[in-house]
Amino acid sequence: YITPTAITIITLSIIMGTILTMSSSNWLMAWIGLELNMLAILPIISKPKTTRASEATIKYFLTQAIASAMMLLSSTTNAWQTGNWDILELKNKFSTTIMTLSLMMKMGAAPVHFWLPEVLQGTTLQTALLITTWQKLAPVTLMYMISNNIQPALLMSAGLLSMVVGGLGGINQTQLRKTMAYSSINNLGWTIMIMALSPNLAIMNITIYIIMTTPVFLMMKNTSMKTLQNLTTTWTTSTAMTLSIALLMLSTSGLPPFTGFMPKMLALNELITQKLTTLATLAIMTSLISLLFYLRIAYLIMMLTPP
Repeated sequence: YITPTAITIITLSIIMGTILTMSSSNWLMAWIGLELNMLAILPIISKPKTTRASEATIKYFLTQAIASAMMLLSSTTNAWQTGNWDILELKNKFSTTIMTLSLMMKMGAAPVHFWLPEVLQGTTLQTALLITTWQKLAPVTLMYMISNNIQPALLMSAGLLSMVVGGLGGINQTQLRKTMAYSSINNLGWTIMIMALSPNLAIMNITIYIIMTTPVFLMMKNTSMKTLQNLTTTWTTSTAMTLSIALLMLSTSGLPPFTGFMPKMLALNELITQKLTTLATLAIMTSLISLLFYLRIAYLIMMLTPP
């Protein structure tokens, strides 16, 4: 049991940590913000007294600690080379590569995504919502700030890999939280890929994803959905909610005329404008893979809902 005072302190620390990172111009302050944020969320992940929750907490802690260490290594090397701790002055090639990997690990993008599905499966839906939305803000903001200095090839290949992993990983899942984790990896792929060409578009993409994911998690929590099996039985008690989840799933997959289609269309437009037609084609192909599991969820709901 966590006391109300502890909950207040933890909540404030999570909010403060993210805001500190997002508003700092110095690598050390950004790092302190991320550490504060990580330490505050650990008691929340481990709140359910199960071995699974403890395991999720340890996994989360270890990956975030490794990412933080890489971040320190990167910024220290850069400061050593350039004599500057400024976030916007990350000029060293080695530093930018390590920093990009570190931020990708913090947000859970492929190829360093392994912790995300495991951690989400081990926690409550509320905590899963926190990890897939709020916890992405700080690393995405930092990546946005250094996007000018990162090699585009690195971002694009990591983005494409995240799309493939998110798509293929989600197909085989029956657990909704794991499905949502792979959905998150898939969407981060789009965000990272377009970060190389149009950072503002990347921010819009992640914002729309957060806006669409939040109600899905809240409705899942409200109806106590855990697996695909639950989806087929909840429409009897809450039809409107189940239908909303189906529509939000289709939107997240990027099907027109839903909202989720817009950032993907703009991203593809940007890729084609920059003469990266092959990449655009590959992105469309991978988005078809992820469409498969979103459609399966929508199909299960639509087919089993009475007329």
